[in-house]
Amino acid sequence: MDHALLPAAARPSARWRDLVMPREHGSWSLALEPLLFGLIAGPSLAGGGLALAVVAAFFARRPLRIALGDVSPDRRALARGPLGGLIGLATVFFLGAVALGGWAWLVWLLPAATAGAVFLHFDLRAAGREEIAEIAGAGAFALVPAALAALAGWSAPDAGALALVMLGRTVPSVLGVRACLRAAKTGERRAGPAVAGAALALTVGLGLVRAGHAPAAAVAGLAVLAARTMFLLVWPRPVWRARTLGMIETVLGAGFVLTVAWAWRA
Repeated sequence: MDHALLPAAARPSARWRDLVMPREHGSWSLALEPLLFGLIAGPSLAGGGLALAVVAAFFARRPLRIALGDVSPDRRALARGPLGGLIGLATVFFLGAVALGGWAWLVWLLPAATAGAVFLHFDLRAAGREEIAEIAGAGAFALVPAALAALAGWSAPDAGALALVMLGRTVPSVLGVRACLRAAKTGERRAGPAVAGAALALTVGLGLVRAGHAPAAAVAGLAVLAARTMFLLVWPRPVWRARTLGMIETVLGAGFVLTVAWAWRA
């Protein structure tokens, strides 16, 4: 049958988007930024395999939710095909990373897997927008660069530093964006956690630079993000739509990843 004659929802491309593509636009940045960060700073073939496995797992999230919890039996059945394919891809790429990089680096995945499990616990109960769930989800991806660095042959302190800097990018950003959206919706500004998180990230970044485990660009990048948090939540506290805020975060995230990761390689 000609796909052009099918209703939009029945076309394979539309069905694929409905069953697989994440609905939360911010999740793309939170998932993909850390992978790009780790691969630029510490490139390796094994790391590329791990990154592809994580990408496949990222796309498996929506079909998993549908397959386990959708009210429609037909949608549950439809979701099992993409879910099985994505799990298969994730397994193949993960085993490829193990074949190329051995087993020792797997210890670096334990914190990421734990945070990911916390997120899934909430997400599969339709509570993925809870604060603890969003922090855990962002943290799970932010911790992956440590494994990518280990696969590239980095020392343990340097691999840990890479993940800590990425955590400093993602977790305060999640807190800040949540606070901004809450303020726009309810008028209540809960700036404390985001400001404290940004200050902690900057302090940790300074410590890592002074210890020789991170480049000075990491502090500069974290300082820019801290200034953004103050601008949004303390003064002048502009009110922006979610789409505008998302675009700004995407630009800031891309600039942070490219600048700091390349500085790490230099």
